Amino acid sequence: MAMSVLVLQDKSVNRAKMSGLDQDQRHHPSCREKTLASDSSDSRELPSQQLQGLKLASHAVLEEAQQRGRLKCSKCGGSRMFFCYTCCSLVGMSLQDVPTVKLPVKIDIIKHPNETDGKSTAIHAKILAPSDITIYTYPCIPEYQKDKVVLVFPGPRAVSVQDMMKCLHDRSHDSADEPCRKRLKTEQVQGSTRTSESSESGTPDEAKSSVSKVDPLHRVVFIDSTWNQTNKISTDERLQDLLQVELKMRKTCFWRHQKGKPDTYLATIEAIYYFLMDFHEHCLDEEYSGEYDNLLFFYSYLHSIVNKAKTSAGKC
Repeated sequence: MAMSVLVLQDKSVNRAKMSGLDQDQRHHPSCREKTLASDSSDSRELPSQQLQGLKLASHAVLEEAQQRGRLKCSKCGGSRMFFCYTCCSLVGMSLQDVPTVKLPVKIDIIKHPNETDGKSTAIHAKILAPSDITIYTYPCIPEYQKDKVVLVFPGPRAVSVQDMMKCLHDRSHDSADEPCRKRLKTEQVQGSTRTSESSESGTPDEAKSSVSKVDPLHRVVFIDSTWNQTNKISTDERLQDLLQVELKMRKTCFWRHQKGKPDTYLATIEAIYYFLMDFHEHCLDEEYSGEYDNLLFFYSYLHSIVNKAKTSAGKC
């Protein structure tokens, strides 16, 4: 992947952090794979309805790890619980102990450099879907093709997930000069999806059929930052030509509420999860049956821990 590499003030990357980098980032010292806090440290009551009924792997391994307590990361020596957010690796567990989620599309996460690593939920996605998730630290941003990549970020030019594929098809056919309307008829998009599927009907190779549904989308970009810091990344000229996609309004379950912000501001792992749910239903044209629920494997367990602590303290 071609990279636009900017020199950071601190070029040193210690050995522990290098072990957590994706292979393509190891050639670029300024592209450190770390995590980003999505919210401040304020607490609030936690709505739990969204986390009920998920098809999750057993949390028994996390319960056992919690009973053992914090352990030293074998790579950097940091004291960690469940995973090391610096090295992007499990602590006290093996990869076989946690679920692995296969995503229908590659995802890049661009994190703000001034945030606390340990408060991020982006690291959950990287550990649970390692082959499909890449995390970059701003100002390191890959070179993207505007007709194959979308940016999930709200704004006046943003389109819905339902309309996303139609807009990308327009761009890929040199129709970018005809602006995509924000509210296209969903029936038209679904019709075009079914047409694409019908052209593949009868083909024994299901992989080819799956690719045809996703094409021309190659990658989805998320910004991992507090909302007060997103402007610096979202307005970067390297992202300006990307089609912006906005999610349907949903309430967050995150326990680190951003002061002064509504509860519809999602944590990064929530945004990724809800995007994939909508993508599965509206772009793959398939009924969602929990295929990506395990992306919330760590998130749902940590949510339960915080809830129990608040209940014990009489705050719920």
